[in-house]
Amino acid sequence: MSLRPEVVGARRIVVKVGSSSLTTATGGIDPARVERLVDVLAAARGRGTEVVLVSSGAIAAGLAPLGLKRRPRGLAAQQAAASVGQGLLVHRYTEELRRHDLIAGQVLLTVDDVTRRAHYRNAYQTFAKLLELGVLPIVNENDTVATSEIRFGDNDRLAALVAHLVHADLLLLLSDVDGLYDADPRTPGAVRLSDVHGGEDLGAVKIGRAGAAGVGTGGMETKVEAARIATGAGIPVVLTSADQAGAAAAGEPVGTLFHPTGKRRRTRLLWLAHATEPLGTLLLDAGAVRAVVERRASLLAAGVTGCTGDFHAGDPVDLAGPDGVPVARGLVNFDASEVPTLVGRSSKDLKRELGAAYEREVVHRDDLVLL
Repeated sequence: MSLRPEVVGARRIVVKVGSSSLTTATGGIDPARVERLVDVLAAARGRGTEVVLVSSGAIAAGLAPLGLKRRPRGLAAQQAAASVGQGLLVHRYTEELRRHDLIAGQVLLTVDDVTRRAHYRNAYQTFAKLLELGVLPIVNENDTVATSEIRFGDNDRLAALVAHLVHADLLLLLSDVDGLYDADPRTPGAVRLSDVHGGEDLGAVKIGRAGAAGVGTGGMETKVEAARIATGAGIPVVLTSADQAGAAAAGEPVGTLFHPTGKRRRTRLLWLAHATEPLGTLLLDAGAVRAVVERRASLLAAGVTGCTGDFHAGDPVDLAGPDGVPVARGLVNFDASEVPTLVGRSSKDLKRELGAAYEREVVHRDDLVLL
């Protein structure tokens, strides 16, 4: 049996595990499952591989202590469960890692931590220092306060973005299914895909949503999307079940290997494209669309015809053409209330009439990503 070189050669990996792989059917943490996972992580560390763990399960872990039978629908109840469960989850990891003389470090992230220029560098430096000190970072979204993350869905996407943020060589997605199948795995005749080289390999695949366990929010759909994000940024992905985590981390050809389809790009722009919800839209004329899309230029006030939404300087907004279809997303330099004053005007005119602060770009090309 030949081992996968993409896995064997990885010096830094991100492992993502979902709620259903960590908890009992009633929502409490399953100590045996956590123990088996930590044994796999420790074995990887023993081979000289740096490991970052992205772990779901905070909300699920809080269900049983709160007497809840299923994941609540209400946002406040979800946040309460996350508040109770996060401490229990990290404590369990800490205790299990101690058996291997490993130290756990908790990292709770929100979108702002990696989209705003002042924050994402600090996030990277935090991870770098933790790994330098031999700590195994355990990452989760800050579900207790970050409402948009809870509404959006699962940690699969977070794991793909963290893999890029920490310059990982591999992303290992652990699920309750042993790989990607061309149909529901319970369907007779369904075939597991060993390798995916790009979107063309997914054309005939019927991707399912979240399962019936009631403790998680993700499904195969979110995992394939996470794989698309990571591979598009040059990071290979292995998708398999938690039961096969050890074999997958050792390079055995289990699960599904998603091969890289693109090259590494700026971390902040990757987050901007995949981890933000636009708070408004800037409407562009045809010339501005060409400048932004074809020449990769900054967006100037002269090309803006209007805006929608309620946003402030530094917020993410979509850039849409005359047909209303978004072509890019960027961090805007002005409040929505200021945009009508800028529409269609040259930078020189704005500087002369309103001052030097209004001469700058509406969206700078360094803060802009094409969709």
